[in-house]
Amino acid sequence: MRLPAAIVAVAVSAALLTPGVAAADPVQQSSPPSRDFGNGPERNEEAAGLGEGVAALRSGRPGESAQPDFRRPAHDRGYPRQTKLPVPAENPADAAIKLGLTPYHGIAAKLNDLQRRSDRVSAEITGRSHNGHDLYLVTVTAPESRGETREQDRIRDRIENDPAKAARDRNLAKKYKAPIFFNGNIHGNEWEGTDAALRVIEELATSTDPATAALLKRTRLYFNVTANPDGRIAGTRQNGAGFDLNRDFITASQPEVRAMRQIMIDTQPVAMLDLHGYVNGTLVEPTTPPHGANYEYDLFITNAYPNGLGIEAAILALGYTPEKDGVFPPQIPFRDSDEGWDDWPPIFTPQYAPFQGAVATHTIEFPMRVNGAEYTNLPVEELRRRSAINVDIAAAAVRATYGFVDSRHDRVIADQIEVFRRGTAGEPAKEVPLGIVPGFGPEDVYTTTYPRAYVIPAGDGQRSATAAARLVDHLVANDVRVERAKLPFRAGGKLYPAGSYVVDMRQPKRGLANVMLEPGADISPRVDAMYDISGWSHALIWGATVDTVTSGSLHVLGVPVGAAAPTGSVPKGRGPLALAVRDAKEVRAVNDLLSQGVALVWADGAAIVPDAARAAARTVADRYGVAFTKARSADGVPLAPVRVAAAVAADELFTLRELGFDVTPVSTAVLNAGYDWSGTDVLMVSSGLSYTALNAEARAALDAFLATGGVVTRGGTGATFNAAAGLLTATAVAGRSDANGVVRVTNGTGQVAGDAPPHSFVYSPRWFTGLGPEVTVEQSYANDGPLVSGHWRANANGTGGPEAARGQAAVVSGRDERGAAVVLFGTEPLFRNHPKGLFPQVARALFWSAAVTGSTVTTR
Repeated sequence: MRLPAAIVAVAVSAALLTPGVAAADPVQQSSPPSRDFGNGPERNEEAAGLGEGVAALRSGRPGESAQPDFRRPAHDRGYPRQTKLPVPAENPADAAIKLGLTPYHGIAAKLNDLQRRSDRVSAEITGRSHNGHDLYLVTVTAPESRGETREQDRIRDRIENDPAKAARDRNLAKKYKAPIFFNGNIHGNEWEGTDAALRVIEELATSTDPATAALLKRTRLYFNVTANPDGRIAGTRQNGAGFDLNRDFITASQPEVRAMRQIMIDTQPVAMLDLHGYVNGTLVEPTTPPHGANYEYDLFITNAYPNGLGIEAAILALGYTPEKDGVFPPQIPFRDSDEGWDDWPPIFTPQYAPFQGAVATHTIEFPMRVNGAEYTNLPVEELRRRSAINVDIAAAAVRATYGFVDSRHDRVIADQIEVFRRGTAGEPAKEVPLGIVPGFGPEDVYTTTYPRAYVIPAGDGQRSATAAARLVDHLVANDVRVERAKLPFRAGGKLYPAGSYVVDMRQPKRGLANVMLEPGADISPRVDAMYDISGWSHALIWGATVDTVTSGSLHVLGVPVGAAAPTGSVPKGRGPLALAVRDAKEVRAVNDLLSQGVALVWADGAAIVPDAARAAARTVADRYGVAFTKARSADGVPLAPVRVAAAVAADELFTLRELGFDVTPVSTAVLNAGYDWSGTDVLMVSSGLSYTALNAEARAALDAFLATGGVVTRGGTGATFNAAAGLLTATAVAGRSDANGVVRVTNGTGQVAGDAPPHSFVYSPRWFTGLGPEVTVEQSYANDGPLVSGHWRANANGTGGPEAARGQAAVVSGRDERGAAVVLFGTEPLFRNHPKGLFPQVARALFWSAAVTGSTVTTR
């Protein structure tokens, strides 16, 4: 995707004027900003060597990874709540040291010292990163007695749960400390937000200025000091699992994101700042269109834009100039760019926070690049000069934001109340008036129609009870209210059984419920450039059946859901059992049984379990919430644990391991160094492996494997590998490289997609033509659309659009002349660990390709 022209121009100019920088530096300085623009998904192409990334599953509950619960019991004490943080061992290799910034191992000691010196500072651990590093939350506020803290809790609860009454309480705002959330270092190699947070915390802790004392009596400031310690230490954008945390907020696959999510739920901030680098001049949101249709955007833009202007003024007041320092004036995309830096998807921290009540949220991109080639090539003195400027600018943005909230304290609280009141009352979405702030025009108007409710059916109307339970748990974890019906009920002209789940859209956080459950919108006609993904729908691609009740009355005798009801079951009696692989938890259960040595066979997309293994089946049914049925036959192809050699992106590697597969990362370099194929059943290729770049020995070894092994590929790299290796007769056709979203598909009757949902997800989509007689079409793009929601235009020459994909093969399978079982994906079934309902397609491809080649045949 394209960087807005204004941003490109300023970034290049800044590099030209940076003092003491070599002639090659302008090219480096003009590289893309924090959110990557590029051709295809943002991925870590260096998959080899990543850690396992497999977390233990909570017993009996489909869903997220287990992690110690760092949240305290109900607020039973006042402030400060000081904790002596464990101090990590010194790490001289910490990447922050070179920049003159605080290494991760130095943070806890600083916070312990500040807690010792000031009763305004409380530090706590909110979780652990993928690599096990503590995550620190610092609260800065005036001291509170236990009773005063309880009063704050009661007010916060009233704002969310009884907003109409809260709106009528004229004394509420006077008594309430406005919460503000500052998030630092979510991208590990954008370090300076952490140091800015530490600087401001110390200023507030030690200041004797009466204005500071007054501020802290009216606010609580929450600092997530480093959101990504793994990346901070290693100097990588991603965390230890290879994930960009600032793309994970409606998936919450990573522990760091789940910690941030819980902070926002617990603190209910009115404003939020996310500190990033590097765009010169400093980029300050609000954004270009398209704007998220589920926000209360009139309340948002009337706070976010003036705060953005205030941040701009604070940065200018620092006195940095292009001529003297190489620092250009700030830019505000809403004001200064037409498109390309939008707030459409709720995957970014500042775009998720409004759904938890924030009415002013911002990404800040401080200006002076110190990562990438600059980190490697620039003198240490120049790097530290740049980092010092970035810390100054980030700290100025923090001060401006808490000053803004303090200056309109009562209004931002009232606006948060109004967000929740509109949701609870079920009012129609408001169309934002033109000119509500200067420059707000027709191109900025995006809205939606809220349904009356969503129903996640029980019984025969549910495609997958396991998937339904996972979706319900995910909604609840995001603080969306769900009820479970105690009796049958009728809604939208349809009768639903007891046990069905209902998301009544008359609730405070209806925007978050709707942004997850609605199909979304095709925004291709309105803009040409999007920042990142443009389409998603938990209802369509997470594997559960979700019905929309558009209007009418809703009478349900239900109980609030804290966790979905158990879904695991094994039928009584004797005989073999069948477990259809239609959900990620069923994949995990199959792999668990295989790891125990249970003799399974594979038949028509299901694993068949012998009667003798009923006890093991009951255990995994309870552990993963999967439902076994009576098998019609015990016959099938014997199945053993599938050993995968994977040249894949980091998100795919994480997901394959999460599903329980035994995965060994490989690449062109790994194979060229000599690779033993005897421990591999299937090769998966989507990134980092070129058949033509293999040396003669590596190619011969791979060709020998292909006589007995299976192959699964995805995307352009996979399609190229298929052609170069002479596997299936199929010509891959590329759609526009930045096309992405939810698409309609038609499933065939093959082994991979026979029971798949009627929707899939694409990013840089592909389809296959010129199919040989050995090829089976597993899944095709529908003739209707196929885009449901997202952004997919044709290329300038008319090729690569959704019209060209209609009816074309999206997933194909077959046996090549050597006997290898091959599956080619033109879709994105594992994308960022998000489309949970599509994971089984990859698992079934792996099971099938391994089983039919004989690689995993076992004797029984």
